Amino acid sequence: MTSPAEVAAALDKTGYLPDDGIATAAFLAMRMRRPLLTEGEPGTGKTALAQALAAALGVDLIRLQCHEGIDAAQALYDWDFPRQLLHLRTLEAASGGEFDADAAESSLYTPRFLLSRPLLRALQEAPCVLLVDEIDRADDEFEAFLLEVLSEYAVSIPEYGEVRAEQPPIVILTSNRTREVHDALKRRCLYHWLEHPDLDREVAILRRRLPGVDARLAEQVAASLQRMRQMELLKPPGVAEAIDWTQALQALGADSLDTETAATTLGAVLKYREDEARVRASGVLAP
Repeated sequence: MTSPAEVAAALDKTGYLPDDGIATAAFLAMRMRRPLLTEGEPGTGKTALAQALAAALGVDLIRLQCHEGIDAAQALYDWDFPRQLLHLRTLEAASGGEFDADAAESSLYTPRFLLSRPLLRALQEAPCVLLVDEIDRADDEFEAFLLEVLSEYAVSIPEYGEVRAEQPPIVILTSNRTREVHDALKRRCLYHWLEHPDLDREVAILRRRLPGVDARLAEQVAASLQRMRQMELLKPPGVAEAIDWTQALQALGADSLDTETAATTLGAVLKYREDEARVRASGVLAP
C-alpha cells in the first residue's frame, strides 16, 4: 500500500471504517516498520484495527493478551517437557540404556519440542500482524522485555540460538490507560489516540456491520449513545455495545427506538447497575 488513502480503502473493504488519522497512522507503521501504540477508551476500535489490518493484508493475526503477572515465558516460548521426557525414554529403550548423554541432550532442544508463544510465533511467521493487547495491564518488567524484542525483532533462546524475523511483523499495541505506558516504549512506537466515533461515523459503522438495520433505528441508537458518553458513567458504551444494542432491538422486531424499549434493553449497552440507574433517571433515552 502506497498511501494512507489505499490503507483506508483496504480497511473499508473489511468493514472497518477508519478516519484519516487512523489510516495515516497505520500506513506510517507499515512504511516505517515501527510499532503503533493505540490508546483510547474501551470500545473505540483499537483491537478491531489490528484485526482489520490483518484481514486487509491477507496475513495472520497473532494476538498476545496482556494481563497482570504475564512474564516472558508466557509471551515467548516454552519447552514441551512431557514430550522431551518421552523422547529420552525412547532413546534409552532403543539403545538398551547405553546412549550418548550429550547427543541425547542436544536432541531435546530442537524445533520439534519448542512451543512458540505469540511473540516467538510473530518472529517466525512474519509477515503477520502482531497484536499486543492491553499492554497497560502488564508490569514494568514485561514492558522492558517487550521493548527489547521490538527493538531488534529478535530473541535469543539459550538452548537453541537466535530467532530473528526475516521481515518485521506489523505490531499494534493497545492500551486503555489503566496506567501510563513508559516513555521508553512510547519512543519506540508511533502513537495514535482513538476517540469514540462522532454521530455520522457511528451510524455508518452500524449500517456497515448490520446491513439490514433500519436507518432510523441506527440513527436513534447512535444519538442515544452519544448522549450517554457525555455522562459520567463507570463504563461509557463503545462501538461494540452499539452493535449489541442494535442487534437486541432488531431481535425484538423494533424498527425505531422508544423510551420503553430502550429502558428494557439497557443490559445490552450498559454493564453496571449504577450506570443503568443514572441513564434511566437522566431522560437521555427519550428519542
